[in-house]
Amino acid sequence: MADHDQSLPEGESELSLQEFLRPISQRWRMLLAAPFVFGAIGAGVSYLITPVFESHTTFLPPQQQQSSAAAALASLGSLTGLATGGGIKSPVDEYIGLMQSETVQDRIIDRFKLMQVYELKYRDQTRVALAHRSKIAADKKSGMITVQVEDTDPQRAAEMANQYVQELRAMTSTLAVSEAQQRRVFFENQLQATKVRLVAAQTALQASGFDAGAIKAEPHATAEAYAKARADLASAQVRLETMRGSMADTSPQVMQLSITVAALQRQVDSLERSGADASGSSPDYIGKYREFKYQETLFDLMAKQYELARADESREGALIQVVDPARPAERRIWPKRALITLGAAIGGTLLLGLIIALAARLRPAKP
Repeated sequence: MADHDQSLPEGESELSLQEFLRPISQRWRMLLAAPFVFGAIGAGVSYLITPVFESHTTFLPPQQQQSSAAAALASLGSLTGLATGGGIKSPVDEYIGLMQSETVQDRIIDRFKLMQVYELKYRDQTRVALAHRSKIAADKKSGMITVQVEDTDPQRAAEMANQYVQELRAMTSTLAVSEAQQRRVFFENQLQATKVRLVAAQTALQASGFDAGAIKAEPHATAEAYAKARADLASAQVRLETMRGSMADTSPQVMQLSITVAALQRQVDSLERSGADASGSSPDYIGKYREFKYQETLFDLMAKQYELARADESREGALIQVVDPARPAERRIWPKRALITLGAAIGGTLLLGLIIALAARLRPAKP
């Protein structure tokens, strides 16, 4: 033991646990009162912190369902994939993305004057602050979406949460999000374009001097078959070009559709040759009659699908069904005064004990 003491530097001694705790035990009254003092300080500070409230709303977005046009779309063949966009995803992620878009954020910022509320100078800073105070998530099991908003004003927090749903309704009324909306937009555009071509074909047919004799030269059944073949060929060609934009030419889908297009093209060519042979001296009549019947068939097809899509859209509508509307919160979520008080009491007492021990250690020994 003597050798161990001689190995220590002069003026220093080994610090034992007993020497560390001795000054703390001598001031036990101070340490006993410390938790109450620091706890009271923590409680007082918690009352100086601005309280934060949270409100939330839960709603059920429109559900994808088997529409009345699904069976009719099957008759379109290759046009089906183009009309539906090649497959429809669940709309939940799309609705969350819409609510998190800058357009919706800016509308909420302007409506509630959040730049002044958050005391921020720039709009992009306000968007970040709003995103930090807003949480939008979906329940994978139920498919419902919950919007949570935090704010220092409970009334404003509830109004902002409900406003997210209102802005989503406004966005879905102008954007094609659901399957029915996508089909309605597609067939509406196709219907307008086909109507223009049908009018032009009818005008050309009338200008060519079309009469009953031309009908005899080109049987009605043959013209109907030609019109259907051309409509199928047009839809197949459009979808083939669409698929080539995202797939390689060697992919099985592209190769199969290319074979279909080639077969339809041969069928159309065969019908055109047979019509030319039977037309005799009236090829101009027959060509214009064929074009008119093709545009008429295509127009009827698009009009039927457009009406079915509109019916599905009206039935689906903007059915954003609010399950739990947001209401002003009765209790704050922050600050948690009990937690702050307990933390201040424990932390302050430990810090005081450490200071007492270190002060005793650093105090010079009496001669």
